[in-house]
Amino acid sequence: MSISLFKTLIAISETGSFSGASQKVFVTHAAVGQQMRRLEELLSVDLFDRTEKTPRLNQLGNALIPKAKAIVFSYETILDDLTGDPQMIGELTLGAVPSTIRGLIPMAVKRLINTYPNLHIKVVPGISSKLLDQVESGNLDAAVISEPIRIPTNFNWMPIIKEELTLLTAPEITEKNPIKILTSAPYIRHTRQASVGQLADEWLFINNVIVKDSMEMESLENIASMVAHNLGVSIVPNICVPDDLFRSLQKISLGDNSIYRSLGIIMRNDCSKIKLVQRLYDQFCETTIKNIS
Repeated sequence: MSISLFKTLIAISETGSFSGASQKVFVTHAAVGQQMRRLEELLSVDLFDRTEKTPRLNQLGNALIPKAKAIVFSYETILDDLTGDPQMIGELTLGAVPSTIRGLIPMAVKRLINTYPNLHIKVVPGISSKLLDQVESGNLDAAVISEPIRIPTNFNWMPIIKEELTLLTAPEITEKNPIKILTSAPYIRHTRQASVGQLADEWLFINNVIVKDSMEMESLENIASMVAHNLGVSIVPNICVPDDLFRSLQKISLGDNSIYRSLGIIMRNDCSKIKLVQRLYDQFCETTIKNIS
């Protein structure tokens, strides 16, 4: 049964005549009549009172209209819940590197939920490599991570912002030369499994800086807490949406040889919630722009 038959039936109901329906669905008056005969044959019922010159919907025909509209609506929105329309999706499972969870993630998510109040978002923290694996396996719809060295061909990478790596110290540190600080103060290292840890190690290697390892941590939040207590220094991204603790710490430029962490959101090309992820991405970009300006 063609969906066009129901569309024509609805048009007759809305315009009150076959001729009015013909203009609305862009077929001839005769074609409208033929379609309605075909619909009645398929349903084995009479939908029109044809005792007068102009056919009119009978009681059964009028009763069918709400169901016909529901069928047409379901047909026209059949892909909405498969392509991520926020009105049709109950939950989004989002991975996020720890440095984004206290600022960027809640601010952007709040904007999205204000628009779609029935949406439930589950946030899963982790390092970039592990989150990427979870996106690949389908356990996460998308993830906010550092840009991978190699992006699989079946993935969609959407960059949000570039964050310069900086030397994070307690406010009481008076030395401003990053090399002198790094070679004398205890060094709090990002785990080497994390993209940020790898970038920091790369900078140390290129600049021939030998540090005094004191701790290794996975979370920037924990690193910032240790630095705040003057237990060491660390090379970290100058995060785009900092929390109060991070904002209170001293950020010293690594100089002309500084490097950057590219932060973005990644998902599979066949992600079933692509429209929703794109709307969230827009909120991330808007949040970073407003925070920088």
